[in-house]
Amino acid sequence: MPQQPYATLAAYNQWMNQRLYALCETLPEAEYRLDRGAFFHSIHGTLNHLLLADRVWFGRFTGQPFNVPSLDTELYATLAELRVARAQLDQQIIDWVATLSEHRIAGEFSYTSLINPQPRRYPMSVVLSHFFNHQTHHRGQLTTLLSQCGTDPGLTDLIHMPGVALVTPEWQEEN
Repeated sequence: MPQQPYATLAAYNQWMNQRLYALCETLPEAEYRLDRGAFFHSIHGTLNHLLLADRVWFGRFTGQPFNVPSLDTELYATLAELRVARAQLDQQIIDWVATLSEHRIAGEFSYTSLINPQPRRYPMSVVLSHFFNHQTHHRGQLTTLLSQCGTDPGLTDLIHMPGVALVTPEWQEEN
């Protein structure tokens, strides 16, 4: 399997994170931190979890483990700190995906789970799909939390990411 689908998902990840962090910066601090009953309670908690999980997986992928005591560990206390770390990791993910060979993607991946410390082994393509799907799952929660704050996250589907369409709406209107 070629790496292009994963490169697209990495770019989508970066695009959506930039958009969501920009929206979060418009929120009052109390709204940003309010426990809204989500898995990780608040917008802040969800952003922290996403960064933490991505760092854990990225560490596994690169052979540089990112050890944390639990999946709800707060990595950064402020949105500004989270945003800087998120932007850096998103670029690292894009750069790393660009190095993936078809052989690596077609291979296996082994790791030990944080939740149940048992060795696991999966096809690499499944692990990569899980990695990006996990991000989308929690970003979906973030869009719900933002909507509860009265903030419209706009179009979030991958097909709305700039540069993905083969035919632009402008071209369709002209023809």
